[in-house]
Amino acid sequence: MLRKTPRTGYQFLGSGRENVAEHSFRTTVIAYVLATLTGASMGRTMGMALFHDLHETRIGDFNYVNRIYNSRNALLALEHALEGTGLDEVLQWWHELEGEQTLEARLVHDADQLDLILNLKQEQDLGNPYAAKWIDCAVPRLRTDVAKDLAEVILRTDHTDWWFTGPDPSWWRK
Repeated sequence: MLRKTPRTGYQFLGSGRENVAEHSFRTTVIAYVLATLTGASMGRTMGMALFHDLHETRIGDFNYVNRIYNSRNALLALEHALEGTGLDEVLQWWHELEGEQTLEARLVHDADQLDLILNLKQEQDLGNPYAAKWIDCAVPRLRTDVAKDLAEVILRTDHTDWWFTGPDPSWWRK
């Protein structure tokens, strides 16, 4: 279901698209990096990141505008989605993430925001002038110094650098 559930905020930005499964995967990769850099529990950090939006299988993606007008019961949706699966630890991770009291929860929160920042940076590089306004709103939501430092690198790096400034720049001509 997450592959079929679009991230709905991009309709307001006017460009870009992503489904919740793509977002969850990249959030998990970013969480792995943050956990590695900080020495946080890898299992808990990645588990929280992987399942952080699982409730959206039942309620869809509520962007910031949707939340003004609509209520949701993410906990009930998650409980129903997990019913009979044996994935009891996922519910514990969700509560930990919602509480944002542990380093791991703060890192996952930041990984979630860094995924958005990466997407917005790409949209900005591709010419969407509104992406910068969104970036200005997303960066202050970061909780940890390591994520803030990573955001600074993201914002000063062209989104194609990973491709074109590899170890041997001539590789793409071959």
